[in-house]
Amino acid sequence: MVRKDIIVLKFGGTSVGDIDKIKRVAERAIKSKNKGKGVVVVVSAMGDTTDSLIELAGAITQKPSRREMDMLVSTGEQISSALLAMTVQEKGCECVSLTGGQAGILTDRFYSNAKILNIKVDRIIKELKNDKIVVVAGFQGININGDITTLGRGGSDTTAVALASALKAKYCEIYTDVDGVYSTDPNMVKEAIKIESLSYDEMLELASYGAKVIHLRAVEFAKKHNVKLHIRSSFNDIEGTWVMDDFEKDMRMERPMITGVTYDVGEVKVSVFGLEDRPGIAADLFGRLAEKNINVDLIVQNVSEKNLAAISFTVKSEDMELAEKTINKIENINVEMDKDIAKVSIVGAGMQSHPGVAAKMFSLLAEKDINIEMISTSPIRISCVVKKSRVKEAIKALHSGFGLEK
Repeated sequence: MVRKDIIVLKFGGTSVGDIDKIKRVAERAIKSKNKGKGVVVVVSAMGDTTDSLIELAGAITQKPSRREMDMLVSTGEQISSALLAMTVQEKGCECVSLTGGQAGILTDRFYSNAKILNIKVDRIIKELKNDKIVVVAGFQGININGDITTLGRGGSDTTAVALASALKAKYCEIYTDVDGVYSTDPNMVKEAIKIESLSYDEMLELASYGAKVIHLRAVEFAKKHNVKLHIRSSFNDIEGTWVMDDFEKDMRMERPMITGVTYDVGEVKVSVFGLEDRPGIAADLFGRLAEKNINVDLIVQNVSEKNLAAISFTVKSEDMELAEKTINKIENINVEMDKDIAKVSIVGAGMQSHPGVAAKMFSLLAEKDINIEMISTSPIRISCVVKKSRVKEAIKALHSGFGLEK
C-alpha cells in the first residue's frame, strides 16, 4: 500500500468544549480524509475538565503524588478523544482513539513535566493503512515502567508536533479560537492584523514573550525537526498563519522590519541588594534558583558601591514566593518584589538589517512618558519592562509607531 500524505490536526480545549464543537471537529477531520490524506487528530481535554480534576484531587489532599496526578488529569484527554472517535464513527467513517501510550509516545520518568524520548508509530501507521482516522489523547505518554506521564504546559501542542515529526507528516495544523497569529493582541489593539507567515525564530520569540496561540516547547520541537505549522481557527475555514523556514515561506527579498508586538503581565521583578561584589556571587544566586527549577529572564546588575552589588531580574509570577524564599537563605541581603510590571517586546527578523530599531522603540515609549525599567535583546527581539498600568499604551504606541496596522 502506498503511504498517503499524512497530516496532524491538533484541537485545544475550546475547540472540543462541548458535543456540538466535537461534531464540527469530526466533520473537519473527515473532510481532510476525503481529500486523500492520512489524518491523525490530537485533542486536549474538554473546556475546564483538567481544572475540575485538579479541584477533585485538592478536596482529598493538598500534596498529591505527581504519579497519581498524572493518572488523574490524563483522563481528560482520553474522554475527549473517545468522544471524538465515537462521533466520527457515527458519521460513517472508520476511526480509533488511542492514549499517548497506545500511540507509542515514550517519555522520561518526570511526572507532570515529562519529556518525549521516542515515538514508535507502528500502531498509528497500521490504523491509517486500515483507512481509519486516528485520534490521539494529547498531553500524555508512557514511561519505561509503563506509567502514564503528562507533558506539562502546552503538552497537547507538543504531542501534535512530535507525532508530525515521527510520522513525517506533510504539516501540523494547530486549531485554536483565533484565526492565526496577529501583529499584537487584537483585544488590546483593534488595528491588529493577521500575519500570513512567520519563521520559526520569529514564532519562538513571540511565544516566549507573550503570544499564547501555541506553546513555546512545541515551536522549539517544530524548528528542531523542521515540522511545518499552520495555526488557524477551528471555527472557520480561513487560512491561518504558516510557520516554517524563511526560504520556503515567501519570495520576498527582505522581511518586514517588525513582525509583531507582544506583552506579558505574568512576571515579577526581583531586586536583590547587598550582594558581595566578588567573582562567583551571581553564579551562587542564580544556581540556587536553577536548583528550584525557577526560570530567570531579564537581568540587570547595578554598579557596585562599597563592594556591594545589586541585581534585578524577572521571574514568572507563580515562582515569586519560591524565589523569595530561596534568595532569603543568602545571608546579609535584602530582597524586593515588584508585581506592578509588564514586559513589552517587538519581534522581527528584519531588524537585523535595519539599524536604529532600539532607538525608535525607546523614543516611541518616551513620547508617551513611559519609563523603561529593564531592557533585553536578541538578534530579532527587543524587550522592555514597564509599569503594568502602562502596558496598553505601550503596545498601542509601538504597534502604530512601527506601522504594523498597514
